[in-house]
Amino acid sequence: MARAMMEYTKTVLDKVSFDSNLFCKEVQKALQRLLPYEIEELKIFIHSLVHQNPELNQCLIYLK
Repeated sequence: MARAMMEYTKTVLDKVSFDSNLFCKEVQKALQRLLPYEIEELKIFIHSLVHQNPELNQCLIYLK
């Protein structure tokens, strides 16, 4: 079940990556719902999205 939540989170983040405000809100939700080891995987995924869309850079503050 936890793996399904991680995949769902990645899908949602990918779909809202056009809007940095929505993206930041979804990142905050994901950090509350995911397990600690999944958060590490999420950080890698988010960094790859930020590399593709630099305007999402402001959401990195939530990953600290």
